Amino acid sequence: MTHPPFMPTGPGFKSGYVAIVGAPNVGKSTLLNRVLGQKISITSNKPQTTRNRILGVLHRPQAQLVFLDTPGVHKASDPLNVRIVETALSSLEEVDVIVVLIDAARSDAASEGLMVKKIKGGKKPVVLR
Repeated sequence: MTHPPFMPTGPGFKSGYVAIVGAPNVGKSTLLNRVLGQKISITSNKPQTTRNRILGVLHRPQAQLVFLDTPGVHKASDPLNVRIVETALSSLEEVDVIVVLIDAARSDAASEGLMVKKIKGGKKPVVLR
């Protein structure tokens, strides 16, 4: 199998998928934009701006990380928001590492409880930011 010229391979090369999850408006898209050094994900003060997963790829000489910016996890009642939350939580099954963003100034116990319930008992590394 041949690799594109921008895709380094060889000893020590690492790659993986990272999900960025959290309640609405905790800064998931902002974090992704900052990590990548460019704006690829929309940011807004309006909750649920991100309705689908946004993929961002970070290339480094010995690594490639694929970040999944997910919609906000919250206690949903209407069908659209239920589907949005399902999209966010299903991303956790597809990644190697989970980054959970929590706004220390505005706790959202219901949203955080949903995420903990989904992550608890899993074997994937979790980073709390």
